[in-house]
Amino acid sequence: MREIETKRLFLRKLRSDDAESIFRNWASDSEVAKYVTWNAHKDINETKAILDMWLAEYDNDNCYRYGIENKADGELIGMIDVVGYHHGNPVIGYCSCRRYWGNGYMTEALGAVMKELAEDGFDTFVIEAVEENVASNKVILKNGFQLVGKREDRLSEMKPQVVTINSYRYYVDR
Repeated sequence: MREIETKRLFLRKLRSDDAESIFRNWASDSEVAKYVTWNAHKDINETKAILDMWLAEYDNDNCYRYGIENKADGELIGMIDVVGYHHGNPVIGYCSCRRYWGNGYMTEALGAVMKELAEDGFDTFVIEAVEENVASNKVILKNGFQLVGKREDRLSEMKPQVVTINSYRYYVDR
């Protein structure tokens, strides 16, 4: 996994000293956790334990997990990663600090990761978003993804409510 630099961001490997920023900036925020598969972290120890798992996964060749660092202030403002593979195609997930929402940072980060994945030979990318999360659906569409389906489902075993999930695909033009 190579680090990526965009106009406003550094996309880099997470580090053990990122735990406090992750917890403070998004992992403990119930509003951020509203549309993702996990619940808001209750304390820093929960964040540290999950971060330790993520750091160990960097030994895997197909690990794409980036901390999103804002160049302007050096703040770790979110993360974007390949959360799994669907029929060999990377499934992308992301989240960010609420203070930075609405400024195009995630659109920029997603575009950069898509470029990296394409350069590594992937032809199709998969991403899903809760239909109610209008901003995230806009980020996805701005990056050229096509809506390919919708389903009613739970986000995860941790979240019992059923929501409408939009499924998107992006096909690399080679």
